Amino acid sequence: MSKTIKVALAGAGAFGIKHLDGIKNIDGVEVVSLISRDLEKTREVADKYGIAHVTTDLADSLALPEVDAVILCTPTQMHAAQAIACLKAGKHVQVEIPLCDKLADGEEVVRLQKETGLVAMVGHTRRFNPSHQWVHKKIEAGEFNVQQMDVQTYFFRRTNMNALGQPRSWTDHLLWHHAAHTVDLFAYQAGSPIVKANAIQGPIHPALGIAMDMSIQLKAANGAICTLSLSFNNDGPLGTFFRYIGDTGTYIARYDDLVNGKEEKIDVSQVDVSMNGIELQDREFFAAIREGREPNSSVASVFACYQVLHDLEQQLNAA
Repeated sequence: MSKTIKVALAGAGAFGIKHLDGIKNIDGVEVVSLISRDLEKTREVADKYGIAHVTTDLADSLALPEVDAVILCTPTQMHAAQAIACLKAGKHVQVEIPLCDKLADGEEVVRLQKETGLVAMVGHTRRFNPSHQWVHKKIEAGEFNVQQMDVQTYFFRRTNMNALGQPRSWTDHLLWHHAAHTVDLFAYQAGSPIVKANAIQGPIHPALGIAMDMSIQLKAANGAICTLSLSFNNDGPLGTFFRYIGDTGTYIARYDDLVNGKEEKIDVSQVDVSMNGIELQDREFFAAIREGREPNSSVASVFACYQVLHDLEQQLNAA
């Protein structure tokens, strides 16, 4: 595909805007349709980014013959159904993490992708952040092997607000959303499938109906282990902090920044063409469409992560 790739983006909230900012830096791609639930707010965002078509219904955008691909930045509970709708409409699709919050729905997306041959990718951004890419390159070169990952995913979110401090129409989830990043990244960086997983959770919030604290242990087939702590109760810096403990060093990744175990900064500015993980993720999506290949973090390649999350959910429900 040598022509401009025309994209519809669903979800004009905090994360949708991150994608719009990233796409501005990518040649040969144009966002032609914006979908979100509040038409007036959606129109404001569309005007800012020069997007002509605005709607509150994904079906309207899927009906546009010029749309080649869709990026879904919508509530978790809609991801699988919308990804299926995109594939059935003959559109390539990138769905923000998580692919699903029920395993059977994710299985259907994987099945449909194989049937259609379209590019279907999940936004596992950690695979693309320069900090994690730097570590991955050392692993691929045989210079570093993960022995243990120690990960903290911390937010202060006792009300239903998004990253911009605006009310959410849906409830976020520590297991299916936030743990998905680490479960996938651990198996990816260990280069080995997860064979053992345990989880415990704290009290269920009376209003939100979800656990606000969770602890997860993982073990890969090659012996590497991971400890993941998650909280919506932590009054401190927001985000996820990854400590890689390996056979030849220790590295701490904070989004696109990386330091060694002594907190000495590592320059990751030359790892890729951008320092923006979301932009790099989008570049991979569009490159896979152009080249007719499977992308990094395709639905098939990340599906094992959702199998682990499903198994952990069964554990937690039985506890």
